Amino acid sequence: MHELAQLLEETGAAHHEAYQSTNGFDPEWPLWYADYLHDKLPTHLGRELSRSEIVHQLISAQRAQEADEVQEPWTRYYARFLGGN
Repeated sequence: MHELAQLLEETGAAHHEAYQSTNGFDPEWPLWYADYLHDKLPTHLGRELSRSEIVHQLISAQRAQEADEVQEPWTRYYARFLGGN
């Protein structure tokens, strides 16, 4: 999961850089993340996901973390969520 968390951290940094003018704010961020992660996730998950599935998983992870009120960094939480652990 550590490598997946690092990939998510890299993705977050790339997204923030792409949206520098808005300080990283992007209401459609899951779409951008899905495009960025689409070719990279199979290496970490051992399975392919469509962009739509990635968007769904990212939104589900966000909602789950908010509901759990976990103070864990989002990258680690999402890595566990996406990895099924």
